[in-house]
Amino acid sequence: MQIAVLTFDGFNELDSFVAAAILNRMRAQGWAAHITCPSEEVTSLNGVTVRRQRPLSFAAEADAVIIGSGSKTREIAADADLLAQLQLDPTRQLIGAQCSGTLLLARLGLIGTLPACTDLTTKPWVIETGVEVLDAPFVAHGNVATAGGCLASQYLAAWMLARGGSLAAACEAIHYVAPVGEKEATVARVLGVIAPFLGEAHTAESYLVNA
Repeated sequence: MQIAVLTFDGFNELDSFVAAAILNRMRAQGWAAHITCPSEEVTSLNGVTVRRQRPLSFAAEADAVIIGSGSKTREIAADADLLAQLQLDPTRQLIGAQCSGTLLLARLGLIGTLPACTDLTTKPWVIETGVEVLDAPFVAHGNVATAGGCLASQYLAAWMLARGGSLAAACEAIHYVAPVGEKEATVARVLGVIAPFLGEAHTAESYLVNA
């Protein structure tokens, strides 16, 4: 599973790096999450500059895509030329968006009239596109998922691991990154959020019983 983590100038480090780190727990199974950018280097909203691992064109060929958020997302959402480069296909790709990344999904027409999640700052901008915003951290419709709040990146990553790999893989990855002393509780909470969108709630309960 090759994953493009779309990361633009002004990006939020928590969105891009947390999701990528969790997904890369499956590297031994052939998974790889790549920081994917329109330019050779991008600088975060806190001044951290990183070099891209893949160009923006990689998003079209990746098996899955996560769109991170950032301080310049509204500018990106208004850039027709840049949006035209994002050839995403939910019929064959898993697609997730975090916080203001949901605005880009809306501009790309990949949400339609379905309700979505985003952060509180971006909420009015997403509503302006005609999308209903839920008071929730995560929601998924088929192959498209959205999350709201920086730390909701764990839900996007877990959903992608469960959909593209297995529920056990998602649980193992979350268990690894969860704080010591809170691991089982964190796995239970994450499963409680994503399981309704997997059609595997009974499997999730069984995992928790046997963990």
